[in-house]
Amino acid sequence: MVLAGHDAPDWTAFSLLGDEPVLGGEQDALGAAGTAERLCRLLLSSQRSTPFTLAVDGGWGMGKSSLMRLTDRRLRQEPQVRTVWYNAWTASGGDVLEGLIKSVLTGLDPNVLRRGLHRLRDSPPLAGALRVLLTAAAGLVHAAGPIDELWNRMSADARTRNEMRDVLRDLVTDWAQQAPGSTGGRLLVVFIDDLDRCSEETVLTVCEALKLYLDVPGLAFVIGCDRSALAPGGLLRDLSPAASAFMEKIFQTVYRVPAADDAEITAYVRRCAGSAGIAPFLDDDLVRLLVERSARNPRRIKRLVNGFVLEATLNPVWRGFGPQAVLRVLLLQYFYADFYRMMTIPRAPAERDTLTDFRDYRLLRASAAGLPDTQAPSDTDQDRVAAQLAYHEVAFTSATPLGPDLLAALERRLPVDFPRLAADRGFTSLLDELLALEDAEEVLARLRHAPVPRLAAEEREPVGVPQSVLERAFGLDDAATGVTPYPPAFAGLRVLWVDDAPERNHVETTYLLRTGADVRAAEDDHRADLALAGWTPDVIISDIKRGSESAAGFDYVRRLREERRYRGPVMFFTAEMTPDRIDEAQSLGAGITVAFTEVIAHLKEVMAAKRRSARTAPPGRPSDGRPR
Repeated sequence: MVLAGHDAPDWTAFSLLGDEPVLGGEQDALGAAGTAERLCRLLLSSQRSTPFTLAVDGGWGMGKSSLMRLTDRRLRQEPQVRTVWYNAWTASGGDVLEGLIKSVLTGLDPNVLRRGLHRLRDSPPLAGALRVLLTAAAGLVHAAGPIDELWNRMSADARTRNEMRDVLRDLVTDWAQQAPGSTGGRLLVVFIDDLDRCSEETVLTVCEALKLYLDVPGLAFVIGCDRSALAPGGLLRDLSPAASAFMEKIFQTVYRVPAADDAEITAYVRRCAGSAGIAPFLDDDLVRLLVERSARNPRRIKRLVNGFVLEATLNPVWRGFGPQAVLRVLLLQYFYADFYRMMTIPRAPAERDTLTDFRDYRLLRASAAGLPDTQAPSDTDQDRVAAQLAYHEVAFTSATPLGPDLLAALERRLPVDFPRLAADRGFTSLLDELLALEDAEEVLARLRHAPVPRLAAEEREPVGVPQSVLERAFGLDDAATGVTPYPPAFAGLRVLWVDDAPERNHVETTYLLRTGADVRAAEDDHRADLALAGWTPDVIISDIKRGSESAAGFDYVRRLREERRYRGPVMFFTAEMTPDRIDEAQSLGAGITVAFTEVIAHLKEVMAAKRRSARTAPPGRPSDGRPR
């Protein structure tokens, strides 16, 4: 099926982007090669200051590994430099220290290791274990395992630890001083990547190795990590003050990978789009949106481009729609998830949809701004604004000026994000471009799971629906297999869910059931009363609007409170969170949210309180029927 307004898209022209570190050339759109060259020169000029540790600091996806790989590649061109690469994330337990020591030793010449073996030939038992390590590093035999006993002994014997350090110092010094044709000696640079992904035990083991065993002239360590993850508030938040001070000593020098500037990140977005085959569908506004909303994060940009390619190519919901529509919908879903969710909720015929509300709100907002060049609204625009005000029960007359007071009154009844979104040029441009497409109404109807008009009656292929963000997040598409990957986080938690459209909460309810909760659904007050008659929930989850009753959920909870039939926690789970609704929920001592993740967080608090109550409950007596 081909809809008017665009040619049939050639989905086979799209391709996925890889996530491997760049190695220079055309891949290096962010200019990391220039930084790597300067870092290489700095390491070479600092050779006499070894040993030292340089941390390459940056958040997830900011290019730490790429910079380190480019630096490694550049250093390999220097005859007096050897480099080795050690990925801390792939090591665990006793392998961490052993692997790091081996990485250093394998960077030395085999002849140096053989001379070290010769000197250790008649040494005490420690030398025997060292000989196994050196022999393996020299490539003479394949060995694994006997080092564990060595490390265990080292942890209890200060003399043995000192001996190990002395042997390593002698080996590295012997190697570093033998630099053919150079007066400055040789340099071994050890790159340690992904330290911020490791457990606390692994991080501390690596740091201990650097300080106690590898603090040797001729060695330089370049460590890629997100230091915020290793800070007291991150991965290592439980460290003692002494351990935190030890960590600070390890990271002597830090280079923070900067965010790319406008020109660099814009070029990067265009290069990614070109490589994936979607460049023709990205105009300047969309490129700017990607730059601003991705926090200039290269990996996030790649993931978004790959998500578009996968969705457009594989999801049958987009069959018959062009890439322009797919791309804009996915950008809305990714960058403005709350608005996308409100926009795609099916509505009853008498309900105003989110897009209409936002469009008419912008009209009143523009009029209320009172700018000199603001055009007076047309009669049609005034009718639209009047219809919106009447729907949301905002008092006004034909003589009421469309000014700030009326706008403030309306904003109390609209989603709290509307003012921020209306001021977001990237959002308004994206939404306007989507709505300007010829097939915009059909796209929106498809997203709301409504029937889509067909231009060719003979075509009967099944039409898919977009998998919800929540469904992907919780992995519920494996329900048919019978696999239950969730721990029983809510085992025994009693939940009463009141909603006149329970089918809209299918994914969320399934999640709670599969994590152990006892969930009972009620479509109205009467059914909720029946449930409460012989059963007491630990928490009530409720909608707010039911049919023509705009505050049905609030009214029911208020009645429960007044009649003292239920005083426990309540969470209102709603499509739209307005200032008035927030105030009303607070007056009832309840929470309110549009995000199920916040519902889960609330349920965890309820579950924790329930466990505390069970632990502190006094032992029962035989007469009260409670277990003793």
